[in-house]
Amino acid sequence: MSDSPAGRLQALFEGHRLTPTQRRIAHCMVRRAGDVPFLSSVELAELAGVSQPSVTRFAVALGFDGYPALRRHLREVAPAESAGGPGAGDGSEHNEYQQAVLAEMENLRHLAELLADPAPVERAGRLLAASRPLPVLGLRAASSQARGFTYFAAKVHPDVRLLDEGGSMLTDRVDAAVRAGATALLCFALPRHPREVVEALEYARAAGLTVVTVAESAFAPVAAHSDLLIPAAVGTGLAFDTACAPMLLGRVLLEAMADGLPDAQARLEEFDTKAAARGLFVE
Repeated sequence: MSDSPAGRLQALFEGHRLTPTQRRIAHCMVRRAGDVPFLSSVELAELAGVSQPSVTRFAVALGFDGYPALRRHLREVAPAESAGGPGAGDGSEHNEYQQAVLAEMENLRHLAELLADPAPVERAGRLLAASRPLPVLGLRAASSQARGFTYFAAKVHPDVRLLDEGGSMLTDRVDAAVRAGATALLCFALPRHPREVVEALEYARAAGLTVVTVAESAFAPVAAHSDLLIPAAVGTGLAFDTACAPMLLGRVLLEAMADGLPDAQARLEEFDTKAAARGLFVE
């Protein structure tokens, strides 16, 4: 991150779990980095399109007593630069969209480093391959990760069951999987963590399932209810989290699971043959 007002502001926001409204304020501040230290809370609220109390709550979320304390801090660490200052007009600074992409690239680099030890993923693959059926849980923000995994897993695993809806039926579906012979459950758990995901994992373990979890951190709320947790960071630079690393980790787990299924390749070849006969895909 560059040592510019925008870069220093971005560094201030990193490591804080902000709501979408608070991220909107943060993005506005990055775009107006030179002006922000001199804006009132009302002026900042108008620029960001939020309420003044939201600006106050945002400052508190960053660890300040209120917005005046945040503004004093900004005047000390992120003063405005002159138009002819270093980096001005030379395109050396990254905008917020570029910063989000670069942050995701960093998340992927960390995932690659984590996978230098393949043992946890290989263990997870064996657990998932052996579970018949295999329930895959993902609620709210994590539902797309669970659905994507299930779509591909069904091509090599004989019985994959997607659990992407909460409510009173969720425990019933876990019970049904256990009765059918399930031994493991795969969970995608991403911020913000729904309470019912934590409760579902606690219930699944009590029912005898081994829980394998993909979460953004080893310290996520679901960690205490997981037998094997493999972390993959999410991007927080935009108003809504980005999940490139969790998605890629899901594909890695698919690969490891397929390695544990002796008939996986035969199933794929059978699917390709039928797809060709049906003209399923446009060539």
